[in-house]
Amino acid sequence: MVLSDVDIKRYIELGKIKITPPLPPEQFGSCSVDFRLGRAFSVFEHSRHPYIDLRERVPIQDLMTVVEVPEGEPFILQPREFVLAITEECLELDDDVLGRLEGRSSLGRIGIIVHGTAGLFDPGWRGKATLELSNLGRMPVALYPGMRICSFTFEQLSSPSSMPYYRKPTNKYAGQTQPLASRLAAEVDLIRKD
Repeated sequence: MVLSDVDIKRYIELGKIKITPPLPPEQFGSCSVDFRLGRAFSVFEHSRHPYIDLRERVPIQDLMTVVEVPEGEPFILQPREFVLAITEECLELDDDVLGRLEGRSSLGRIGIIVHGTAGLFDPGWRGKATLELSNLGRMPVALYPGMRICSFTFEQLSSPSSMPYYRKPTNKYAGQTQPLASRLAAEVDLIRKD
């Protein structure tokens, strides 16, 4: 069941959903809350690295550079560019609540996508959300830290998870505060079998 704004506010009061810093009223929708764009962006250094080979076990973050956008300045997202960004808000979910990261229609209408596949935030998630930003349009777009960039919806599970995200031995991104690159190369099923 997707929570309404009334229930989201109640869950925040109960501590089942924690969002810091606290949200002003204009960031609440009828069944969602808007999160703002942070200042850090991870950008692939495609001119230095010809491709990504997951079996090479090179940390993908090593193929990227982190850009911190100064206060009041934009990050220009070029056409067909893909970068990772981070939200300004930190999210913590109880063991029986899941979150879904959603794009904003106003940005989608100019070709900005905020996530490709990673929209589910498991029960027990703790940290900032990494955004998978893409510009599908033909024109560069100036994105300003602090602008509302995505929305979160929340759902109540039928019972608490027996393995919330923060307790999973294989969790890769719990507690993140910067846009972390994929850690897929560390997965056992990608290890070369000679």
